[in-house]
Amino acid sequence: MTLVQLEYIIAVDTWRHFATAAEHCFVTQPTLSMQIQKLESELGVIIFDRSKQPVVPTEAGIEIIETARRILREKDSLLETVQRHKGLLTGELRIGIIPTLAPYLLPLFIQSFTQKYPHVRLVVHEMMTELIITRLREGKLDAGLLVTPLQEPGITEHVLFYEELMAYVSRRNEMYEKTYVLPQDIDANKLWLLEEGHCFRSQIVNLCELKK
Repeated sequence: MTLVQLEYIIAVDTWRHFATAAEHCFVTQPTLSMQIQKLESELGVIIFDRSKQPVVPTEAGIEIIETARRILREKDSLLETVQRHKGLLTGELRIGIIPTLAPYLLPLFIQSFTQKYPHVRLVVHEMMTELIITRLREGKLDAGLLVTPLQEPGITEHVLFYEELMAYVSRRNEMYEKTYVLPQDIDANKLWLLEEGHCFRSQIVNLCELKK
């Protein structure tokens, strides 16, 4: 078993196509396929169901790939530790950020970060909350900038700032005269919500106890 073989099975799991995975690994498809077959022979299990298109991992393959991702993360962590002791910080930092935060937060730190860590390649992806959580679990992102609390097992949260929520109401609404609005003051039948997938919608649903 080699780290390269682990990288290959992760690539196939990511792209769900042997030729595309080989292209992203900068090798030929026969080379990638041969190495994966060697790994399967060594382990005595089939990692991918090749009869399906797109290719999918087997039940055993899902667990093997998840373990492979952890192993490669630890390998990267080891290399980062060595570089840190040498006084260097190198590598790639992959961040996911929700669209509502991106235009306001990114300008605050991008320039200073690249100046402070010139040898770190910063990769930022703008995506929805659920996709960020998925990519974090898959090891495809190192960190996410999104609205908390998530309360997702296995994901550590650090609050960066708090933002005040404002109610937008008609002058004819009785809430217009209020200084503070409580959840029970809000008529759920007159509430505007964003479509599913937006974290702000989830916040309001939780705040106003609208899950029913």
